[in-house]
Parts: sequence; C-alpha cells; structure tokens
Amino acid sequence: MKIFHIVGARPNFMKVAPVLNALKSRKNVVQTLVHTGQHYDANMSDIFFEQLGIPAPDVNLAVGSGSHARQTAEIMTRFEPVLLERAPDVVLVYGDVNSTVATALVCAKLGVRVGHVEAGLRSFDRTMPEEINRLVTDQLADMLYTPSEDGDLNLQREGIAKDKIFRVGNVMIDSLVKLLPVARRQTREGLPERYALVTLHRPANVDDSPTLKRILQSLLEVNRDLSVVFPAHPRTRQRISEFGLNAEQLRVLDPLPYIDFLGLQSRATVVITDSGGIQEESTYLGVPCLTLRENTERPVTVTLGTNVLVGRDPEKLRSELALVLAGKAKKGSVPSLWDGNTGERIAALLAG
Repeated sequence: MKIFHIVGARPNFMKVAPVLNALKSRKNVVQTLVHTGQHYDANMSDIFFEQLGIPAPDVNLAVGSGSHARQTAEIMTRFEPVLLERAPDVVLVYGDVNSTVATALVCAKLGVRVGHVEAGLRSFDRTMPEEINRLVTDQLADMLYTPSEDGDLNLQREGIAKDKIFRVGNVMIDSLVKLLPVARRQTREGLPERYALVTLHRPANVDDSPTLKRILQSLLEVNRDLSVVFPAHPRTRQRISEFGLNAEQLRVLDPLPYIDFLGLQSRATVVITDSGGIQEESTYLGVPCLTLRENTERPVTVTLGTNVLVGRDPEKLRSELALVLAGKAKKGSVPSLWDGNTGERIAALLAG
C-alpha cells in the first residue's frame, strides 16, 4: 500500500509524526511525505524532526505564501503531477490549512482515496477560512478520523455515512506525550515562577487596530498581577508596530520552537490564546486556558477541559483571571482517547 502524507504548516508536523511512525512497522506500506511549502518555519529545526521521528519531506512543492485563492490554486497545480506520477493508494490530509483542502480536491477529482485526520471539528463560523477548509475536506474524504464525539455528530448532521467515520482520538496529543519529558527539561532564564503565557495570531484579533489595542490593554492589566510572557507571531508583532501600539511592559519573545513552547506551557499559571491547538494542549496539561474568541472548533476543551471562552470582553477576562489567581480555576479532565495512541489506531485501520 502506498500512502501519501500531506503537510503544509507548523501544526501539521505534530499531527503527521504519530501516524507516520505507527505505519513504519506495518508490512508492505510505502510512505511518502509531501510538504506543500505553504509555511516555512525556521524554528522547525533538524532536532525537532529528529525528536518527532520525522524524515525530511520526500517532495517539497515550495508554493510559498499568497492569498487563499492563489495559494490553494498553486498547491493544486503543483500537486497534481506528483499524484499522477507516484499513484498512491491513499492520501492522508491533516487539520484545516489550505494544503488540506487543496490536495483533497485534486485527489477527489482523480479518484484517489482521502483520509482526513482531525475530521469533524466545527466552529460554525464561516468567516474563518479554516472552517471552509474543514467543511469541504470532510465532504470529499473517504475516511474521517475524528478526535472526539462532537466531531462524529457534526459529520452525521452533514450527511456523512457512519461507516466512513472513525473516532480515533487526538493525534496532536500523541506528539505532546512523546515530547513532554524533553520539554519539561527545558529552562528559560529570567522568567518568573508564575506567569501568563500568551499567543495571539488570528486575523480577527490582530488585523484590526481598535481590537488589537483593546486586547493589549487587557494584557497590560493582566501583567499587573501576573507577568505576561508573549512569544509573538511575526504577523502580530508587525501589526503592533504598524498600529503604533505599546507592548513594552510585556515580556515579548520571538516565536519559539515547539518543544520550548511546550515547556513554557506546561509550567504556566494560565494560558491566554486564540489558537485551537493550544486549547487542546492546555486541556491535556491541566493548565487553565482563557481563549480570546467567541467560538471554538474544539468545544470538548470547554465542556470537559480547562478552556473558557472569554471572547474580547475585558471584564470576562478579568473575572476568569481572578478565579485562576485565587486557586479557583476550572478543573478539567482529559477527553476519551486523548492517550498518546491515536497514531496507532489510525495505522491499524489503514493497514491492519
């Protein structure tokens, strides 16, 4: 069996590694790792690939950045001849980035089976490009691997046949479990014992000057009671500069490699974020998470986990932070099948 794995952006590497490694032990499985080049991240160093057990990509389409339409079209154009030449039996796509939907479209039109890892997640907010990618990919996929029960229910509501849906757990947690011991050994000089770890990158939060200004003002308030450590996404840092905003009192860091960030996250008093993956990681780690969004495609982190949606409401952020500081933060639990064995379950379904 010939299997393609498609990666395009930073989170995809944490998702592909467990599946790729689990399939290594299966007989008669030939794997090809295709990097679309949607994002290039210098923090994805050789040591990171080594620790995750990921080989260098076999194919790099090198599409680079661009508008959603241009990038999606470029991926489709460059991927099609590779698919025709190498003729895989199955193509596995991960998450909700443009690479996911673009390659799924090419496969669907050429009759190649598609498996979607992390299927069924829904924010029900179609202003988010990722939501469109999720909806389209799930309609095209032949095998839908979901992380939690809400994913199954969403897919069934959308008319996906039950026999295509497989609840396997959260593949991101596999990578977290594997790398957490290494991450906890990472030390960062000059950081206080207690701190709020902040990430901020969604266009709705950082591309509008008044919105970003309000969020920064809220973080400056947080900083009075709890030091804010803020590894800033380049886009976010650029917007802060363009809009002439002040973040000097915060500990603004350059973006961190995954393992360094995971170490910081595991020791944080609270995480304040607009990232989907971090909502999941903080739930597994038992770290309180305050999410600067009105919705989430990972509702299990709210219903079962440590996540609280605070939107862009400074009062809500203030009150939830007060609970954290008083030792009354929400106590979550780890969802079913978030146990570090999701890659093995996917491999067993694919290759026996």
